[in-house]
Amino acid sequence: MKERCVDSLSTRTWKLPVKATPVVFAFFMSSIMALLMCLVITAANTGMGPGYFHAVLTAYQLAMPVAFVCVMLVRPVVMRLVRMTVRSE
Repeated sequence: MKERCVDSLSTRTWKLPVKATPVVFAFFMSSIMALLMCLVITAANTGMGPGYFHAVLTAYQLAMPVAFVCVMLVRPVVMRLVRMTVRSE
């Protein structure tokens, strides 16, 4: 009996290759951390009054790309520190 090849949109997935993992990790980590830090620092500096979210988004425009570059640069150092401090059992 011939096996039927099912090739529908519901069975296909779109994912990046595994070699993109460090860049994807850096993107998500920097995006989330930059947003959280912008929320906290803006609230601490100016309060949560009118214009708060606009101020957060303005800060985020600068913070996210800077955080992404920093995560990419610091990742090798962090990976080495983790290897030095965690058992490889």
